[in-house]
Formats: sequence, C-alpha cells, structure tokens
Amino acid sequence: MPEFDEKPRVFLEEFRVKNAPNDYGMADEKWSFKKFTKNCRIVIVRMDNFEMEFDIIGIQPAFANAFRRLMLSEVPSMAIEKVMVRNNTSIIQDEVLAHRLGMIPLKADPRLFEYRPEDATEGTEFDTLEFSLKVKCTMNKSQPKDSYRTEDLYENHSIYSSQIRWQPIRNQASVHKEADIGPVHGDILISKMRPGHEFDLQLVAVKGIGKDHAKFSPVATASYRLLPEVTLTREVRGSEASLLQSCFAPGVISLDSEGRAYVRDARYDTCSRNVFRYDEIKDAVILSRIRDHFIFNVESVGAMPPNVIFVEAVKILRDKCKSFLEELNQFT
Repeated sequence: MPEFDEKPRVFLEEFRVKNAPNDYGMADEKWSFKKFTKNCRIVIVRMDNFEMEFDIIGIQPAFANAFRRLMLSEVPSMAIEKVMVRNNTSIIQDEVLAHRLGMIPLKADPRLFEYRPEDATEGTEFDTLEFSLKVKCTMNKSQPKDSYRTEDLYENHSIYSSQIRWQPIRNQASVHKEADIGPVHGDILISKMRPGHEFDLQLVAVKGIGKDHAKFSPVATASYRLLPEVTLTREVRGSEASLLQSCFAPGVISLDSEGRAYVRDARYDTCSRNVFRYDEIKDAVILSRIRDHFIFNVESVGAMPPNVIFVEAVKILRDKCKSFLEELNQFT
C-alpha cells in the first residue's frame, strides 16, 4: 500500500466511497481565518474570452458551491425584458417570439448600467437599452432562372440576431459603441420567413440576475469537481498495461518505451471506476479525490470574460457577509 500525504481524500472503491483514515469530514473542522489565508490558492489552468478552467485549493465545499451559485444566479447581466409587437405576421406566436429574443445574449457590460426601478414606467439611458427589429420577407426580383434554392427565391427568408438594431436613448451613443452593445453572436436564427411575413418589433433590455430568470445568467455553465488522483500499487506491463490504459479517459494513463503503465495526468480522469470490472488489474490501482481541491469550469455567454464573472461573484459574497455582520451588530 503506497503512503499518502496528509491531504483530505475520499477513496473510490468498487462498491462504495469512503474517507481516508482519521478523516471525519471537513464540516467538523473549526474555522480559522489564519489557516484559510495560508492554505487557499487559486491557479488558472486555461482561459480565453469565453471559457476558463481554474483550481481553488484549500477551501471547504461550502465556499466552492457558494461561488458556483453566485455566478449562476446573482452576477447580473443585460437581457431583453420586454418586446413591443407592432406587427408580426410570421408563423411564430408573439409570446414564443418574445421568449426567443429574451434568450439572445447581449454584449452590454452590466457594470455600466443600473437596475431599473420596479415602479418605473419608462427607462432611462442609465438603466435601459432599446433595440428594434424591422424586417420583411419578399420575393427576390433578380432570382436566377430555374433555381429553387431558398436563398435565390426570397430576400430575408432567415432572420438572424445580427439584424437587431440598437436605438440609443439620449446620449448613449456618445458613451457606448454599437459594437459593444448588440447581440454577442450575429448568427443566432430567430425565425424562418416567407413572402408576406414581417417583423416590426421594439425591444427593451434591462439589467437583472439569473435568480429572476435564466436569461440574465452571465454564464452558460459554471461547475466544479474534485481533483482526481490515480495511484498505481504495482508494476503493470504488456496486455494488462494496455487494458489499464483503456479503462481511463485519454491522457490519464500512458505506456513507457518498455510497455509499462504510468500515471501521466490524473486531472482529467472521469472517475468511472471501469478498472474494477477486470479482476486481473483491479488491485493495481487506487482511485481517490482530493476533497479541498476544486476544479472549476466557467463558460461565459459573452457579456463579460469568465475571470471578471468570478471576481464579481466574490464581491457579491463579500457584500453579503458585510450585510450579515451589520445585522448582527444591531443586536449587540
């Protein structure tokens, strides 16, 4: 049996999951701010404008889940809230069309806008964005002969998000650029149309949070998992090594020049426990997960980069803690 360090672990056996010896769960540990600041680390693994993978090490599950929930439901974004339908002769019902438009992600940075008061009848340049969608499908007068392709027969037969036009309120045009306000993606299909079908819509976007409606969530997904750990207990060669390699996700187990199996990168193991299906190799590996090492995957819808979304979630949690302490101080 290989020796393990003192990291908190949970072991994955064939038919059960168990904690390491003398590990009674992190929930029973006494909170220490000094210990938290010493052990907590954040490591960014990869990041671009839409996706980020990073590790948070040395925290309790409650913190990890709080960050996930805040990114999903309390970090704000801008989304279309109201649709005024002046004309809709397409086959899509008004309410279905309004829902489709509301789910189109917008580039507008929510940090530059305020929340719109609930009793406000009209929006201002500080809390509202207005758009229009006015388009009509017609026959293509210059269509090629003997062509039956939709692209040749009709004009505006497919309506995309790129056809939504921003209508600045007062001096918004001097503050914001049109390229930073409209839909994140211009190729989102809104409707298929035929001659006689027409849209004449006025769209109103406001600031909101995912707790009220999913369209306000700034992330497509935000999830975390525990860091996997794969330990070989004996040497595995030949056909057994190839079999062991096939039991794990690509890149987890590799073979050296002599055909011996070794753990290349356990990070992307799915913890499927397929290795326990084979008696000849089930004793050659120990599967575990580090209980205070969380791998986060955050995918932004495009309004804000994923690293900014995480920072905003941390700020919201900080403000909630301050409010809670202020409430407690009133009773002391």
